[in-house]
Amino acid sequence: MSADADTVASLLGRRPEGRFEVVVRSECGVPAVICNEPFLIDGTPMPTLFWLVDPVLCAAVGRLESGGGVREAESEIGPAAIGAAHARYARQRDAGIPSGHVGPAPEGGVGGTRIGVKCLHAHLAWWLAGGDDPVGSWTASRIGLHQS
Repeated sequence: MSADADTVASLLGRRPEGRFEVVVRSECGVPAVICNEPFLIDGTPMPTLFWLVDPVLCAAVGRLESGGGVREAESEIGPAAIGAAHARYARQRDAGIPSGHVGPAPEGGVGGTRIGVKCLHAHLAWWLAGGDDPVGSWTASRIGLHQS
């Protein structure tokens, strides 16, 4: 197992069940966001393409969520913009599915949902990885994070 895989396992508190690559690192070089393959090693669909693993960012987003951040984001951003983001995310994730794939496949958009906001962590992860995500941008601004 690589050093990144060991670090991500430590950050998650368990071994990842699928293959991934680190796509964003903290200023110290530690994995902050991983990009998952669309299927776990056992073939189970994995709808979450980008996963936030940075513990400081996870805690900040958790505090935002516990204070009603999901409802606030939905209200401020609106269903049309959120729906368009889900569609972009799904297209990006689905591009990694081999052509001719037969069987279950990942569904939904950010965090596996199609409507509304399920998880600010997933939105922030995608935004940090360069995704065009208004919810991720909103989340970043609420926790005082600015993309460089």
